[in-house]
Order: sequence, then C-alpha cells, then structure tokens
Amino acid sequence: MSTAETTEVSLRAQGAVARRQMVSRASRWVLLGVTLVGVVALAFLAYDVIHTGASRLSWDFLTSYPSRRAANAGLRSSILGSAWVMVTTVILAIPVAVGTAVFIEEFAPKGRVTAAVRLNIANLAGVPSIIYGILGLTIFVRGLTIMGVTVIPKMGGSILAGSLTLALMILPMTVIASVEAIRQVPPSIRDGSLALGASRWQTVWYHTLPGALPGIMTGTILAIARAAGETAALIMIGAFAFIAFDNKSLGDSFTVMPVQIYNWTTLPQEAFRVNAAAAIIVLMVAVIGLNLVAVLIRERFRRS
Repeated sequence: MSTAETTEVSLRAQGAVARRQMVSRASRWVLLGVTLVGVVALAFLAYDVIHTGASRLSWDFLTSYPSRRAANAGLRSSILGSAWVMVTTVILAIPVAVGTAVFIEEFAPKGRVTAAVRLNIANLAGVPSIIYGILGLTIFVRGLTIMGVTVIPKMGGSILAGSLTLALMILPMTVIASVEAIRQVPPSIRDGSLALGASRWQTVWYHTLPGALPGIMTGTILAIARAAGETAALIMIGAFAFIAFDNKSLGDSFTVMPVQIYNWTTLPQEAFRVNAAAAIIVLMVAVIGLNLVAVLIRERFRRS
C-alpha cells in the first residue's frame, strides 16, 4: 500500500514579484504621508487665519469702504469690483472657450495643425499669471498700435482691461476642460443623430453640448474660482488698492479682494493684518462656495 505524497504550495510572492509588492506598499504609505503633510499645513494656515480674523467679521466690515483707519476699513469696493470683473470675465471668456472646444473636437480636420493648436493651448494653461499681466499691460492698458493704426484702444487700469486680462488667463484651461467634456460624450449619440438625418451642427447643439454640459460647467466654475483669487496679473495692469466709490461702468478704476488683502498685509499696523485675515476668510468662503457649486452641478447632471 503506497502513501500519497502531498506537496505544500506557497501562495506568497517571491523574487521580483515580492520586491514589486513591497515597493507598492511602501509607495502607498509615502504618498499618504505626503498628502497628510499638505492637509495638515493647510489646516494650520486655515486655523491661523480664522483665529486671527474671525473677530473682525461683521456687516459693517463687508459694507464699508477702505480707510486709513483699520477699525473703519472694509471690503465694499473690493467686493463690488470683484463682482464686476468676474461677471465681465465670464461673458468674455466662456463663449469663446466653448466655441473653440467645439470647433477643435467636432469640426477641425485631424492633422498636424490641429495637434499643434492643442499642444499650444495646453502649454498656455501652464503660463504664470504674471505673464498674462504683462500682456494685459502692453495690449489693453496701454493700447496696441500697429503702423500708426490703433488696433486696440488704450483702456487704462479699468475693469474692462482687468477682465480681458483674466479672460486670456482662464481661456486655455477652460478650453481644455470643455474639450475633455465633449470627448466624453459617447460616439454612438453622434452617430445616431447623424443617421436620423440631423446636420453636424444640429447634432452638436442638441446632443453633444447637453451631454458635455456638466463637465463644461465644472471646468468653467473652477477657472472662475482661480481668477477670483488672482492678484499678480491685476497688480501688473494697475488695479488700485484704495477705491472709495462704487463702480458704475467698465471704464472705472477698480480693486478686487486679493489686491485689497495684499495691500493690507504690506501695512505696518497689526490691525490691518487682522483686516487682511478677515478678508481672506471672505475670499475662502467665496472660492469654496464656487467649488461646491461645481460639485453639485456635476452630480445633478450626472444623475439626470
């Protein structure tokens, strides 16, 4: 009678596979640690700002003009200026960005020229904001004259000049977000529409754009949130730090909340730093609110 010999089989990885698994586990903990460092630093900064500026928040602070006295200074003109600049920027940038994305993704011929355009748009999205400020100063603030012919009139440090500068800044990232959103629409929807006799434009207008709308709106709102916190470009074109009147037109001088915060932090009095912390809280609430709106819009359209 023979006895069957059993061989134990080990499922534990060995050799190169074991090393790769060990590296994978280690990288997970390293990445978690790096993320926690960033989150902890951000939480500390947020706590410090809130602890410093929360006592200064009041209705009077939001409705008062800037003042040389810290106790009387407020954000009224910068809030109104931010609203003027953001609304004008959206009106100028979003139609151009969405139209460009639709043309590139739906109508432009596939070739080297289109690929070069895509590459340059991606590169422009990474250009520092100060470069856009220099561009805005050269073209919009001082005007553009070619061979004695005025191509772009001189606008000075006006709301329109600031809005055009910010529109140029957010245009590339908005185009990229819109292109990706349009690309996510299933090709079967386009094919079905064209098969039923719809024209290319009717397919885009009635089927592609509605399907891409959540992604387009999300990218747009995130781009606006970036523009709302912009300082360097607006300082470069001459946005004022002290405006004691309400804006009435696009040709008015202006200030925005980031510029006002920057101005207060440069003053030697400690009370102005408290004002800056309170203004940062207001700006953070506005930016977080815009990001929350983007999330809600995306989820709502995704469910529908």
